[in-house]
Parts: sequence; structure tokens; C-alpha cells
Amino acid sequence: FPSLLQKGSSPVVPVHVVNEESADKTNLGFIHAFVAAISVIIVSELGDKTFFIAAIMAMRYNRLTVLAGAMLALGLMTCLSVLFGYATTVIPRVYTYYVSTALFAIFGIRMLREGLKMSPDEGQEELEEVQAEIKKKDEELQRTKLLNGPGDVESGPGTTIPQKKWLHFISPIFVQAFTLTFLAEWGDRSQLTTIVLAAREDPYGVAVGGTVGHCLCTGLAVIGGRMIAQKISVRT
Repeated sequence: FPSLLQKGSSPVVPVHVVNEESADKTNLGFIHAFVAAISVIIVSELGDKTFFIAAIMAMRYNRLTVLAGAMLALGLMTCLSVLFGYATTVIPRVYTYYVSTALFAIFGIRMLREGLKMSPDEGQEELEEVQAEIKKKDEELQRTKLLNGPGDVESGPGTTIPQKKWLHFISPIFVQAFTLTFLAEWGDRSQLTTIVLAAREDPYGVAVGGTVGHCLCTGLAVIGGRMIAQKISVRT
């Protein structure tokens, strides 16, 4: 090195160290967002309406079909929520940080108040509500089958063929699981927390963590069914 300095050449700056530091920060940001998202989703979704929908439908229909429909709805909802949250990053970071902190505090206080006022059999009431909703959807599905069935002479053969093709590719149970889960999840606390998390954390980490969290909860609901649904205390 002294010979190089004597000749007037400048010392070499280790640029790769900066790149390694930024890569480490990126990895830590992803891991932090992943852990935050998966923990929030698991806690908020166990005993939630979407959990009961998956549990009850899995007792009546094919479990894989119910799981696929519910997971598609939850995955799509998670991605949409992350996009909504990421869109707010155009606002200066300092504002979104304090606003998201305030929102988390409000959500926390609101959930504590709900928990204190909640009756011990709150989960059972929600379970019965979901059962009634699924029963109503089943009746509508049976009514549609009767109207479009082969015995309906007035409809003619032209209308039955497209429906058979449609049912061949997409099961009505899949559509029902997707629709019920998507509508139940829209505006839910897990959606709002995902939006807030995406505004302040790594969006990829939030998306992956949220989807994995939903997958674990929904998978547990599909496998365990009514037994797990009745054991879980929503209040706790």
C-alpha cells in the first residue's frame, strides 16, 4: 500500500460493504414485516367470521374445494390491502408513520372495549349466524339447480349446455366459498391492519406474511371443523 500511495494513486473504496449493508436492511425489513403480518393475522382471524365459514363449509363439502375458494379470496384480499397501503407511501414517511401508529392504538383500544363487553358465548352466536347464512346460500343454489335443471322444458336445451360447461370448470362450492369469504373479509379488522402495516413496513413481507397467516388459519378451520370452532374463545 505505501508504494501505491507514493505513486499518487487513491486508495480503493470498498463499495461492496455498502451493498451488503443495504441488502441486510432489506432482509431485516422483509422479515420484520413478515413476522408482524403473520402474527396479527393469526390472532385476529382465529374465531373470526371467515374462520367459521371455512369450518362449516368443510363439514358439508369437499375440503380441498372449500380451502381453494377461501384461500383465493383471502390471498386476493391481502394483495389488494397491501396495494392500498403501499399507495399511501407517496405521502411523506413521517406522516404515515404517526398516522399508522395512531390507527393501531385506536384498533387496540376498540378491540379491548369489545372484548370487555363481549359475552363468553360470542363465538357460538357468530357460528350460528354463519350457519344460517350458508344454509340460505344452499337454498339459493338448490333453487337455481331446479330452475336450470334438465326437467325445465321452457328453458330448452340451449340454456342447460352452457351451465354444464360452467359447472365443469368451476364448482359452485368453490364459488360459494370464494364469495362468502371475500364479502366477510371486506372491511374486516384484518384487512384494515394489513393496509396500515403495508403503509409502514415492507409490502412484500406483509403480503407473504398475511397470506401465510390466512393459509394457516383457514387450513386449521378446514381440518378441525366444528370442534376447533367451539373450543376457541373469541373474547380471549
